Amino acid sequence: MAGVQDQLEIKFRLTDGSDIGPKSFPAATSIGTLKESILAQWPKEKENGPRTMKDVKLISAGRILENNRTVAECRSPLCDIPGGVTTMHVVVQPPLEKEANYMFSVPAQVVVRGVKIGKYEFLKKCADLSSKGCL
Repeated sequence: MAGVQDQLEIKFRLTDGSDIGPKSFPAATSIGTLKESILAQWPKEKENGPRTMKDVKLISAGRILENNRTVAECRSPLCDIPGGVTTMHVVVQPPLEKEANYMFSVPAQVVVRGVKIGKYEFLKKCADLSSKGCL
């Protein structure tokens, strides 16, 4: 009987209301392993699916679950009914690209007054000029 209690039935609710699962997982399963399972079972016909584990956020009982925690550590005594199915919400949030905070795209090299300079040097000069009120 103890072996049955160490298993949890979990389904993953996607943002469009569809589900992956339910599937049984041992209580010692890490949240990272659950995310890998989601990646493997992600419906191929859905657009904007996660590419990596870092793109997936799992939410249970209003908390974002950390990859290194286990399912047992994330159980909620109020929400998890023995023998019932636990629903975890899946949010896909791709990480922002490094240059996403710039309002324009800069080529790898820029020519300023006949001198080639690198992109980051150019951006640094722009930021310096801007802070001095020149731009």
